[in-house]
Order: sequence, then structure tokens, then C-alpha cells
Amino acid sequence: MVQPAADRPFMPGYGVLPAKEGSGLIGWAEAERRLTVSHDYWCATVRPDGAPHVMPVWGVWLDGGVWFSSGMRSRKARDLAVEARCTLTTDDAQNPVVVDGVARQVTDPGGIAAFLDAMNAKYRAGMTVEFLDPTVNGTFAVRPERVVALSHDDFTGSPTRWTFSR
Repeated sequence: MVQPAADRPFMPGYGVLPAKEGSGLIGWAEAERRLTVSHDYWCATVRPDGAPHVMPVWGVWLDGGVWFSSGMRSRKARDLAVEARCTLTTDDAQNPVVVDGVARQVTDPGGIAAFLDAMNAKYRAGMTVEFLDPTVNGTFAVRPERVVALSHDDFTGSPTRWTFSR
């Protein structure tokens, strides 16, 4: 994966320091580490009427994206079928990583198998390929467009935004 471009996010009123001050920009490897170790993720989608919808999901950082599964009749899966843009965050609000991206449903057997292996390794879940039948429980991969992270110990000197080329 190509390293994404990093800079400071625009956070008016918070006293955020220039990129070379404070602890500086967070390294992409640290963001990926946080994405990997997060037990849960918060998934935000947009309902057809424009209202937000947020739910926690189990997921994995895999092949440069956040992957999760959801029942195809769930609110989030129905939202993603209409509007694929979404946001996922790690479960650590003090040292968060926020991923804005575009979700796609994974239907190829190889992708589903890779996700299944990663989920079972992470959660010791014992999920089966039958459980991830794409018509019943969809597998979704969110490709990042923008990622923001910060560190609690240096709130003003750590905020970092990565921008991914399309």
C-alpha cells in the first residue's frame, strides 16, 4: 500500500499546533496499529431521509480497509446500498482513528474467506462461510478516502489527517 499524504486537519478553535510542533504528525504505521487492535468500531451511515445512523460493529483492518459484516436487512446494510459513503471509528475515544470512506459489498469467495480467517483469528468467533452468505450476511470493505487520528496525551500537537488518492 502506498503511504497516504499526511497533514494537520482543520480544527478551528482548538489551538491545534502546526505540523512540526508538539509531537508532530502521527505515523501511518501507528494509525494502522490502532485500526488493527481496536476490538470494536463505530459505523456511521446515512439513512435515505438524510438522518445519521450509528452502530458498533466487529471488524478487522484488512488489505488497507476496514472490513465488517452485517445482516443484509439491517439498517446499515440498507443505508450502504443507497449511499456507500460512511465513517468508521476505532473504539478508543482518547486515541481515535476516524476513517471516512466508501463501502463495497464483497461477494467474491476469496475475499469472504480472507475476511472470515481474519475475524476468526481476531475474535475466536468460529464463524463459517455459510454464515457469510452474501444474500443474508454481507461482508463490507470500506476503502479510506480520509483518515484522522489524534493522541490524548498531545491533543493540540498530534492531530493528523491522511488523504488517499482515488
